[in-house]
Amino acid sequence: LEKIEEQLARLRIAKRSVLREEPAYLLDIDVSRSAPSESSRCVAVSCSNQSIRLYNRETLNFLREYSSRPGMLNGVRFAHTCDSLVFSACSDGTIKCWDIRLAAQKAVQIFSGYPSNVFISFDINCNDLIICAGTEKVEKDTFLVFWDARGNTDCAGTTREPLGVYSESHNDDVTKICFHPVKPSWVVSGSTDGLVNVFDIDKDNEDDALISTCNSDSSISFIGWSGKGYEQIYCMTHDEGFCWWDLAQLDTEEPITLLRIQDARDTVCIENDSLNYLVGGAYHEKADRLFLIGGTSTGKIHLLNCGADGLSLVGTLGGGHSATVRSFCWNLADESLLTGGEDAQLLLWRPGAVEKSLTKKETLKIASSVQKRVRVHNSSFKNRKK
Repeated sequence: LEKIEEQLARLRIAKRSVLREEPAYLLDIDVSRSAPSESSRCVAVSCSNQSIRLYNRETLNFLREYSSRPGMLNGVRFAHTCDSLVFSACSDGTIKCWDIRLAAQKAVQIFSGYPSNVFISFDINCNDLIICAGTEKVEKDTFLVFWDARGNTDCAGTTREPLGVYSESHNDDVTKICFHPVKPSWVVSGSTDGLVNVFDIDKDNEDDALISTCNSDSSISFIGWSGKGYEQIYCMTHDEGFCWWDLAQLDTEEPITLLRIQDARDTVCIENDSLNYLVGGAYHEKADRLFLIGGTSTGKIHLLNCGADGLSLVGTLGGGHSATVRSFCWNLADESLLTGGEDAQLLLWRPGAVEKSLTKKETLKIASSVQKRVRVHNSSFKNRKK
């Protein structure tokens, strides 16, 4: 843990993206994995203005933008084995796939859902074979929808029909989907019904596929995998709660709950500062530790260590963002961190970096018109529901 603290203490802003003419909240970040060189890797950012923006990973130079208007994009993922394909869920009932090698704005593949589907979460599994998306609740229906992700990307606009759905395991909006990092058939889903469900989709039906149901007692805002062999799952809630479970204990008499915190803001002690919200988590394989990222409404970023005895502050990054941080991507290999926020800024933090440009504005908080279009952190998740 001391080494992690030292690494965090050395993080400085290396690059800062140039503000676009139409500023927007930066809601989700992903980085291409399989590019031939670091210099050719891309960052994809899902924005509140219904677009995905692409940046160079090393320079944060803007490359291009894809729009989903009039639909709203939710989440962004690069394919694991092909660095040129980027996906996003759309409120128009589709998952869209763009090929970033092409100048065309049109999606090269469209994975269509059923007529009433509004997708608010999705993920693609580790071998790029299956896409799963979660829907908003319509009347009494909530679905996990699955597609075969393989297909022809040479013909722009190719539409793919679903393989099938799960419809019995959640009874409210499915807010998060996360496939297992190394087991392609395992996926975890989280919902505003408070449930976190783990499935093995190799099974013949939904009942057999459901491995475990864990109850957070609150609306899910983030889920992830952790632990050696990634046998643990954790979640964060819209009212800043945290739960952590060990699936390895399912067939034993030991309790599967490792940690349950009703409100992280009340339990983390930060001298002369506060924790206003949680953003997400990241499992550090070498250190075998789970870390959470949270922050303040003024843009400070707190890194928290997660242990069986609770959450503790590892360190704080300041001087970067001027408003709530909404997204991050932590590269544990080169110790760098990408962060995006409500100030419309994308920042790259590196150990010992020196920022060349010193023209940062005092405040870059966006006008409230954007605030009305996206969900913001609130002490009560009920206020976040549409």
